[in-house]
Amino acid sequence: MRDLPNLTENFLGHAIAALNTEDFAGLFFQWLTRCFEIDNTTMLAYFQNRAPQLLFSHAHEPRVHDRIVSDYLTGAYLLDPFHALHIERAPAGVYRMRDIAPDQFTRNEYHAVYYQETTLCDELAYVGCPAPGVSVHVCLGRDASSGRAFSARDMERALRIAPIACALIERQWSGLRSTGDFRDSDVSAALRRRIMSDHAIALTDRQAEIALLVLKGHSSGSIAMRLGISPQTVKVFRKQLYRKCAISSQAELFSLMMPLLSTLEF
Repeated sequence: MRDLPNLTENFLGHAIAALNTEDFAGLFFQWLTRCFEIDNTTMLAYFQNRAPQLLFSHAHEPRVHDRIVSDYLTGAYLLDPFHALHIERAPAGVYRMRDIAPDQFTRNEYHAVYYQETTLCDELAYVGCPAPGVSVHVCLGRDASSGRAFSARDMERALRIAPIACALIERQWSGLRSTGDFRDSDVSAALRRRIMSDHAIALTDRQAEIALLVLKGHSSGSIAMRLGISPQTVKVFRKQLYRKCAISSQAELFSLMMPLLSTLEF
């Protein structure tokens, strides 16, 4: 095994020594930046019964975190592929955005209106599961400050240290707690109730479910595979959804639904 550069082991030692202190997150990030080149980090805890908690962030490019509190934490997270990992109870490990995102993620309105504005051009996350109903994601990104995606060598190093990174995540944040259960159906049901109360639009469970998947960036084919129905049936439901909402595009669906996400009660 090749030695990692820049006295990486010393930085790892500092992070381990800082476990269960407020200094850990910053030292953990310093160790990670010695393992491979990173422009920014966003450390988030996802829960079953409440909005995510921002644990730590750092970026030289201010646009990366410019709207994380005002937009992401208040509702946009419900459309994020990393939050989908939490809902799906993905095992601990390292995940790259391009590998887990829906097939039309880069063409959807969430990507255009929020994600693209962060200037992120590549992103991966170490995911740990420190307690029942809790997952902590240490997201590491490349943004406009470098303008480069992670290389094959970067990803090889990221994968090599994943067992260490995930173990540290789970030890550091083992005190976090969450209750209840959480599924995509809970979000779509809450969305159906909210659009009825705010706009008097009566969606069926299936129409609300498909609306949420469209907003996340799934194509009709992808939705069909997830729901076990035919693509043609999905198209029928989408037409019904658009007709009920008096809209004709995904952009209009996003404009209608996005303000509701921050007001959902599960």
